[in-house]
Amino acid sequence: MPFIFPRQLADAVISKAPTLLAKPLTLTPFAIKEQLLLQLCHVMLKEALQQNALDFLAGKWVAIEITDLQLRFEIGYQHGLVVRPVKAPDVRFIANSDDLLLIAAGVEDPDSLFFRRELAIEGDTELGLQVKNLLTSLDYDQLMPVLKLGLSSASKALVWLQQKSSRQAIYL
Repeated sequence: MPFIFPRQLADAVISKAPTLLAKPLTLTPFAIKEQLLLQLCHVMLKEALQQNALDFLAGKWVAIEITDLQLRFEIGYQHGLVVRPVKAPDVRFIANSDDLLLIAAGVEDPDSLFFRRELAIEGDTELGLQVKNLLTSLDYDQLMPVLKLGLSSASKALVWLQQKSSRQAIYL
């Protein structure tokens, strides 16, 4: 007998997962989030750091706002990567967690999200373009296998759920 995956269940998973993640994130002290974000940035930007490709960020601040997770932070580059709460960013990237996951996994292009108004970029346009170009130039094959597997699995699950949520019922 085929298993029917209802659209309502896919919709519920997509809409409730960020809410469930946001609760503990709002209770977590920023110092802990800062360390985790800094480690993640070092892993994701390892090659760019080795090639001094982040020099354009010197003295600049890039805010990342993940609206559905209620997570806001800034990344800067001052003798190394720095993460801090949002104060006075030069450019701000605003999106939901699912869109940022697809960018991080290399599944979705930031330009596509921007033109569909699912990614907002505010502030210094030139800096925003440099950051976007950096993101699109990342070599996902160079990531640690465990991070690559995690991003790949999470993005595939998200795409699968998104496909299921657009139909009445799906047979597996």
